Amino acid sequence: MALRNTEAIKPRSEIHNVPTLKELFDLSGKVALVTGGSRGLGEEMAEGLAEAGASLMLLARREQWLTPTVESFHNRGFKCQGAICDVSNPDDVQTAVNRTIAAFGRLDILVNNAGVTWGAPAEEMPLDKWKMVIDINLTGAFLFCQAAGRQMLKQGSGNVINVASIAGLIGTLEDGQHISGYVSSKAGLLGLTRELAAKWGRHGIRVNAIAPGFFPSRMTERIIEAAEAQTRVMTPLGRVGREGELKGVAVFLASDASNYITGQAIVVDGGTTIV
Repeated sequence: MALRNTEAIKPRSEIHNVPTLKELFDLSGKVALVTGGSRGLGEEMAEGLAEAGASLMLLARREQWLTPTVESFHNRGFKCQGAICDVSNPDDVQTAVNRTIAAFGRLDILVNNAGVTWGAPAEEMPLDKWKMVIDINLTGAFLFCQAAGRQMLKQGSGNVINVASIAGLIGTLEDGQHISGYVSSKAGLLGLTRELAAKWGRHGIRVNAIAPGFFPSRMTERIIEAAEAQTRVMTPLGRVGREGELKGVAVFLASDASNYITGQAIVVDGGTTIV
């Protein structure tokens, strides 16, 4: 019986040039812009990107939220800058993108996380509040996709992550929250994700969305008690989302680990939408 020459056997990764798991999730040398990145879920996702090696441009509406987060990230050794930005203002948006490129030389990852809501029955919703929600949640995301997309098209590469919501996938019962503007904006954001993924895929740009279920945040702090009770009953995992349960998803979608995924919404809801 002929013996195999074990010295000639090479690891599969060496034969096929397959990246290691560490390499797949490594964001070293990448530059990420995160809207609404100074606190809450935006800060958590930005933290994950920085821990994976990315340089950050954090955007927020208020200085008192932004400065402490930027300083905290600096103290942890992250490459990070911050800027005040109204995402519904086209001039602010372009300025933020320009500032990112001036600071870091490129823009690889855009996380559209900034968002607001307003509660009122649809038949009573003030038009100015409807417009405010749409302008920030949907138009603001479009403006950043547009401005960042121009840079990514020049580079021939890029990665957009739109933070949507399961509210864009399902309705709410009559005795639930009255958030027609928020629901509409998040459904629109999912549609925008698919359209841009289709248009930009051949140019090396991937566009995906994260659709969280209920997570404690500044936006949900007024309804947290009622929502937690309802979520325990309605969700297969029997609880609301916890701190740290979105950062890994953001890093996955921003990294080479998801290179063959585009136009998709990753639902992070403890199973809420399956029942």
